[in-house]
Amino acid sequence: MNIAFIAHDKKKELMAQFCIAYKGILEKHTLYATDTTGKVINENTGLNVYRFLSGMQGGDQQIGARVAYNEIDLVLFFRDPLKSEGGYEPDVASLLRLCDMHNIPIATNLATAEVLIHGLDRGDLDWRDIVNPKK
Repeated sequence: MNIAFIAHDKKKELMAQFCIAYKGILEKHTLYATDTTGKVINENTGLNVYRFLSGMQGGDQQIGARVAYNEIDLVLFFRDPLKSEGGYEPDVASLLRLCDMHNIPIATNLATAEVLIHGLDRGDLDWRDIVNPKK
């Protein structure tokens, strides 16, 4: 599966810890991230992460475009709910809307990310087979 990672500045350390804890699962998949988040993940885990632009420069929009083209299967977006990052919030809403429109699982906090990652490990997230069953 193709997994995308985004984390607001105050959540990057949490994202790194999450990726360390679940490295064994994540290394079986293709990973994408906004620039700084991808750098933090790579430096802390050694996982290979394809990096887009930073979020403020449009990296979340690049991920959103891939969601719209069904090129991303899961989004883990650790956001800081207490801070609007000056003009950045509309891009957040756009990404959430795209995930909803295209039926892409998205976690915006640690608890939901853990549920999704365990489901991924068990094979529960093969949702494309449910939406488009093979005949």
